[in-house]
Amino acid sequence: MADIGLIGLGTMGSALALNMAEKGSDVAVWNRSSDRTQAFMAEAGDLAPRLSAPEDLEAFVKAIRTPRAIVIMVKAGGPVRSVIDSLKPLLDEGDILIDAGNADFNDTRATEAALAKDGLNFMGIGVSGGEEGARHGPSIMAGGSKAAWARLSPILRAIAADYEGQPCAAHVGPDGAGHFVKTVHNGIEYADMQMIAEVYGLLRHMNGMAPAAIGAQFEAWNEGPLASYLVEITGKVLQALDPETGVPMVDVIVDSAGQKGTGRWTVIEALKLGQSANVIEAAVGARAWSAARDVRGLGAALLGDGIEGQAVKVNDLAEALLSARILAYAQGFSVIGAASEEFEWNVDRAEVAEIWRAGCIIRSALLDDIATSTRAGLPGDALYLADGLRMPLMAGVPALRRVVALAVTAGVPVPALSGALAYLDTMRQPRGFADLIQAQRDFFGAHGFERVDAEGQHHGPWGD
Repeated sequence: MADIGLIGLGTMGSALALNMAEKGSDVAVWNRSSDRTQAFMAEAGDLAPRLSAPEDLEAFVKAIRTPRAIVIMVKAGGPVRSVIDSLKPLLDEGDILIDAGNADFNDTRATEAALAKDGLNFMGIGVSGGEEGARHGPSIMAGGSKAAWARLSPILRAIAADYEGQPCAAHVGPDGAGHFVKTVHNGIEYADMQMIAEVYGLLRHMNGMAPAAIGAQFEAWNEGPLASYLVEITGKVLQALDPETGVPMVDVIVDSAGQKGTGRWTVIEALKLGQSANVIEAAVGARAWSAARDVRGLGAALLGDGIEGQAVKVNDLAEALLSARILAYAQGFSVIGAASEEFEWNVDRAEVAEIWRAGCIIRSALLDDIATSTRAGLPGDALYLADGLRMPLMAGVPALRRVVALAVTAGVPVPALSGALAYLDTMRQPRGFADLIQAQRDFFGAHGFERVDAEGQHHGPWGD
């Protein structure tokens, strides 16, 4: 009997199935296209004896030991629901269905509640690391019941990335917690990628550096405090040449960034929770702007596209990027904390930082300090106020100011870096400007306001 089943043999599904087989689990697989199933089995090589491919869905379900655990690796939304509907009549009470794709946590919560009425378990599991991670060791964020996790944890911990002997897999909370944490992971990923791109743009357009030289600089930065997967691959990407033309690969790529929605979900859910992840929002907005290529071309023709300004100091860029990265992580962890409180998930954010230290896309040298600081307790529940992060943050703030000022003066857009600076400056003002906004709201809508010297709601002397 198979230890686990997997439906959907696309890139990620195939990689996960092979990873589980390699780590000692017997895996039954099924795909809507039998041709793809046959091709997968033929490509499995030495791992084929641990894989089985029943001909139909009923045989597939019967091939898995009870309580059955079935991983669904198909497109989120309708396709996942269709697979669940097909499986339900074939399952027994206590069986477990697992959505391991990028899914809206709201859908995960609804599906978990609906399946529970039929005595079935449902888990939403975030898997980060791309195809390479899925095949050789991803970061795994599981949401669902503890009983379901107990059945799955030996398999999932075995296939997860390893960080100093610790598997990067954890049960982060009930129902949609796993998919929510993965969504925020992706939001932070958007922010980090945007800030790295902004630094690249400044070096390219203000300092006149060639892509290969910028790549070498990122390679050097990856040996220090900025060490991370994204900085590492940026160094490699910028030094790559197009095999067909011999020019830098980045120069033949259309400058329109795609997105699958998880960054946008992070921003939407943050706002619903009363949080403002403005660095992530800036990154999402920048991707939308990048898609408007025709309008940008028209803007250059009618408004001008000249960039004038002095070169930026390379050390300033490194320090600015580190400070902005700390703030982006801080916003993400605040959103996770707010959701955990709202939905009573009790997410251990220090553990989240720990399982992100290997396997996932945003793994970085910062995460050890983030985990340690979170375990010690965060002043004001704000990551950037913790002892281990406050000093490197503030050490880089003068450089961040200089970088943003030079970029703005030169006309180079840096929405994420400038957003990080605006967030920091706002969060260190004991009294901001919202008093005027409250007065305006009361003037035109009689919404009332609180006074600093008296309790209750009050109105201003605005007359009629």
